[in-house]
Amino acid sequence: MLSQMLKLLTDLFFPYLCPGCSRILMDNELVICLDCRHHLPLTNYHFKAPNEMKNSLVIRDVFEGATALFYFHKKGKVQQILQHLKYKNQQIIGTVLGQWLGAELKQCSAFMAVDLVIPVPVHSKRLKKRGYNQVSAFAKEIAKSLGANYIENALTKVIHNKTQVFQSKKKRWQSVKHSFKLTNTGCVLNKNVLLVDDLITTCSTVKACLQNLNKGKPKSISLATIAITDTVFH
Repeated sequence: MLSQMLKLLTDLFFPYLCPGCSRILMDNELVICLDCRHHLPLTNYHFKAPNEMKNSLVIRDVFEGATALFYFHKKGKVQQILQHLKYKNQQIIGTVLGQWLGAELKQCSAFMAVDLVIPVPVHSKRLKKRGYNQVSAFAKEIAKSLGANYIENALTKVIHNKTQVFQSKKKRWQSVKHSFKLTNTGCVLNKNVLLVDDLITTCSTVKACLQNLNKGKPKSISLATIAITDTVFH
């Protein structure tokens, strides 16, 4: 009884708000309201054959499979949700979205053989400031769904880059191409690896991670992300 009263008081003074529209969540809504869930721009890339995202990426030849849960549009609901995940310590968003995509990926042949899930890392300075890697919760849930191992620090970010939001594709690549290092070289040997990120805009970060993962001689590499922009394609 006391716990119920405390919950009512907490909900009254600190209501849970949907990160997509800022509406107060109802009791039957988890993290994202039902209206936003129904209107989020799903890509369904992983259900399409041939894989539309893989075939459209500039670096398509290196992937076994590639997908994104959502399309990203400026000032859209997905942008709002990612900002809450990345800057407002709402890691539960990553958990829910990872469960969502993970449940779908385990039905797809291109992802069934995944042995190892690796998140794109953030630099230690940013990790210390933010307190968490915004990709981790999302990647962990995907690993659980696929029955794969999850390794947080197989890749590390060794160079702290400034924001790349206003940089061209060429400048982004120059900025990040030496930013990552495969710290655990043995873990990816002959493994089917799934690299996981939150948002792909130009593929520069993914490309930099790939060139390091390949040093460990994996059997295959696939890609999954929360969202993708149309700037990543040709």
